[in-house]
Parts: sequence; C-alpha cells; structure tokens
Amino acid sequence: MDVVHVHEIGLTSASDPAVLDAAVREGRVLITLDTDFGALVAHSRSQPSSVILFRGRVTRRPSAQASLLLANVDQLTEDLDAGAIVVIGSERIRVRRLPIEPTSPTDGGSGRR
Repeated sequence: MDVVHVHEIGLTSASDPAVLDAAVREGRVLITLDTDFGALVAHSRSQPSSVILFRGRVTRRPSAQASLLLANVDQLTEDLDAGAIVVIGSERIRVRRLPIEPTSPTDGGSGRR
C-alpha cells in the first residue's frame, strides 16, 4: 500500500480542491477528518476519487486510525476502487458509491445503496 501525507508532497497549506485534484491525478484515496472533502467529492463532476472520513468518537491518533482502516480495508476495496465516500464512525461504517445522485421525494431521501 502506497501512502503519502499532504506534507510530503507540499500540499500542507493547499486548498481542499487542490488536495482533491492531486488525489484524482495520482489515483489516491483521501483519508481525512475534514468533512469538506466528502462534500467536494459528492459534488464533483470529475473522475471520482474516494474519500475515507473518520467521524464521531473515532480516535484522532493516526496509528489507531490505520489499525481500524486495515481491519476493514478488505471489505471496502471494491467500493474504494469504484469511487466512494466511506465514513468510519465509532459505531459503524457507511459507504456511498459515487457519483451520488440527488435524492427525489419518492425515494425517501435515504440515498442508500
């Protein structure tokens, strides 16, 4: 697994769209605590880049996040390869495949797959 931190590629102070563009160009999955990336990817018209978003009481320690991710990555690989937003929370993991279509009043607004 090839992992790179934004600091290593000179994007520490870059805007969220610039970081997303770099991820798309390099075929990377963004792993973040920043919910803005989920919204950017959901509304993007370009080739999707997957995002893994840690939310809730999930630990902020990178080593613990890595352990949690590695324990679940086999179940997420197909979705991440296809383009998805994966939310890892303290209670569950949610996956939304991209592109996310606007919900209509007739589907209950769940947007679930």
